[in-house]
Amino acid sequence: MVHPSSTSSSINLEHVASCALPTPWATFDLHVFLEKSSGKEHLALTLGAVNDGQPVLARIHSECLTGDTLFSLRCDCGTQLESALKHIAKEGRGLVLYLRQEGRGIGLVNKIRAYALQESGADTVEANHQLGFADDARDYALCGPLLRHFDVQSLRLLTNNPRKITALEELGIHVERVEHVVGSTRFNSHYLATKAHKLGHLLPQGSAPVHEASQKQAISAITKK
Repeated sequence: MVHPSSTSSSINLEHVASCALPTPWATFDLHVFLEKSSGKEHLALTLGAVNDGQPVLARIHSECLTGDTLFSLRCDCGTQLESALKHIAKEGRGLVLYLRQEGRGIGLVNKIRAYALQESGADTVEANHQLGFADDARDYALCGPLLRHFDVQSLRLLTNNPRKITALEELGIHVERVEHVVGSTRFNSHYLATKAHKLGHLLPQGSAPVHEASQKQAISAITKK
C-alpha cells in the first residue's frame, strides 16, 4: 500500500539555488528546493541534458543520515546512493532526487528509537508499528513538481521498491525499473529480508532471511561496540 499524504499539485516547492558539485565520479549540478509547508530542503543532482525527452536514468533517494553520512551497515542506503551516482556518471546523464524523508518518513529521532527496538528483537516494520507509525510513511508526491522543474516525464529508475514505482506512475511518470541490488552484510541481511517479505521489495534470493541465530549474532556485535 502506498501512503501519499498529499498531491503533487498541492506541494509548494521553490527552487532556491544551484551549483556545481564535484564528486569522485563526475561533476554534478546540485539544486536545492525549499518545501514551503514543512521548511524542508530537498535536493536534486543532475548530470548532462535530462530535459531532451528521453528516459532518464534516475534514483529517488530518501535521506538516511546514518547510512549516507555515517557509513552505517544496518541498512543499504549509503551504498545504494553511491552506486546510483556511479551508474549515472558512467552513463554521463541522469538524475538523483534526494528527499528529506529520514527513516522512511518517521524522522531521525524515531528512527533511532526504532533501531533500539530492533536490538530487542523487532524487525524494521514491527519497530515502526510499535512506535505508532505505518511501515512506510514516505510521500513521493514531492517527485511531481521536482521532475516537472527539469521537464522529465520518463525514468529508468534505479530501485527495488515497487511502491515507489506505483507512486510515480500515479503522478503520470513513465517508469522502467532498473534493478539496484548492492549486496547484503551480516548486519543488514535481516533488514533486507524484511523489506523483501513485508514491504515487497524486489530482491534476489541472496537476500533471503538470515537464521535467527545469525540475526542475534549481528545484533550482539552491534550492541557490544
